[in-house]
Amino acid sequence: MKPGIHPEYRPVVFRDRVADFAFLTRSTMTSDRTVEWEDGNTYPVVDVEVSSASHPFWTGRGRVLDTAGRVERFERRYGKKQ
Repeated sequence: MKPGIHPEYRPVVFRDRVADFAFLTRSTMTSDRTVEWEDGNTYPVVDVEVSSASHPFWTGRGRVLDTAGRVERFERRYGKKQ
């Protein structure tokens, strides 16, 4: 790797305020805000809108769309292939 062209890779806390969930990982993201983590150290914090704690797919609160009506309408419109 060329020196001096890559962003700093450091520990960052990502926080989902809706789900009251945060996790510490490494990233090149930057932030002016900081938070004191469970280990007593201070890290930059990045607020995210969706995480695994609030996304419907991961929480099991996802809705199933009625695709049968769409398929039937398509078949009526364009005919069912034999």
